[in-house]
Amino acid sequence: MALIRKRRLTDQQKRRIEKQHKSRQEELDTSNDLEGLVVQHYGRQLEVQALTIPNPHPEKPIVATGEPEPFWKPIELGSVWRCHTRTNLELLVTGDKVKWQADPNTGLGIITAIHPRTSLLTRPDRYHKVKPVAANVSLIVIVFAVLPEPAPTLIDRYLVACNDADIPALLVLNKTDLLKDDDDHLLKLVQEYRDLGYEVMLTQSDGDLTELKQRLENETVAFVGQSGVGKSSLINSIVPEALQKTNIISENSALGQHTTTSTRLIKIGENSALIDSPGIREFGLWHLDLEKIDAGFPEISDVLGHCQYRNCTHTHEKKCALKQAVEENKILARRLTSYLRLIDEITEAQQKS
Repeated sequence: MALIRKRRLTDQQKRRIEKQHKSRQEELDTSNDLEGLVVQHYGRQLEVQALTIPNPHPEKPIVATGEPEPFWKPIELGSVWRCHTRTNLELLVTGDKVKWQADPNTGLGIITAIHPRTSLLTRPDRYHKVKPVAANVSLIVIVFAVLPEPAPTLIDRYLVACNDADIPALLVLNKTDLLKDDDDHLLKLVQEYRDLGYEVMLTQSDGDLTELKQRLENETVAFVGQSGVGKSSLINSIVPEALQKTNIISENSALGQHTTTSTRLIKIGENSALIDSPGIREFGLWHLDLEKIDAGFPEISDVLGHCQYRNCTHTHEKKCALKQAVEENKILARRLTSYLRLIDEITEAQQKS
């Protein structure tokens, strides 16, 4: 009986503490909020970089002779603080611009508000829930490489996601120094995307990245791509102080090894930033509707609606406008395959839900 009474008391204490914590957050004086940028997140805690400082700055406590020196962290421009968020805020992600308050006595802060986002990059997680990846991204760099072998279907998925988020894409073929005489198909792949109107750039493992650096000026960039393509190595070359971990290709599987564990923002000068997201080998798009998949394949979208049959599956019908466009080299056969595969995935997901 005593054990039960103690257990109930503990639950009451927890509820009381949560209520007091929520009340304190709601009563926060936000008149002295600072401007900040979320540069990394760890579950419920985030790292915020100070973009402004308080005026006047809190004064460091005066310590009497013989007393121990207390902890004190000055609020400086560019300093990074581990922060909690107010309970009424939506889920924050790397790249969010926020208002926050700092406590120099503890070295911790609290985020009180979030500024409107210009863009939000999302992807489904393993539990089939939409997960935000990064905010306020102005350019997505899709990195693929000579090794591991590029997966055009994955690149197409990224491009659909970019189109859905209304964020421009830059395709980067990395490790071109590893090209062999029989790798003409890779150069053909690059030209195919250029012909489709996508911006493409070639880089080498340890080559000159001047052109890429210039392209990234005044941009907040998210690097995506399957593991092992050299995203972290490129970031190390662009921003040496980033100290991103790198790994090598598995000789047995020829697949990349995951090296980045959380999405991180790295400043480049005054007006540019890099966001490196965890490497993924598959980019699910089940949460998008069929119209958004159509929009992600503009050359196919232009032909849709011209088939003989309204419910054309674009697979076995004789008078299919898409198949005819493939025969006339107006649509790439592999792009049609990617499109139909995504349509099947979306349709199957809708039927299960």
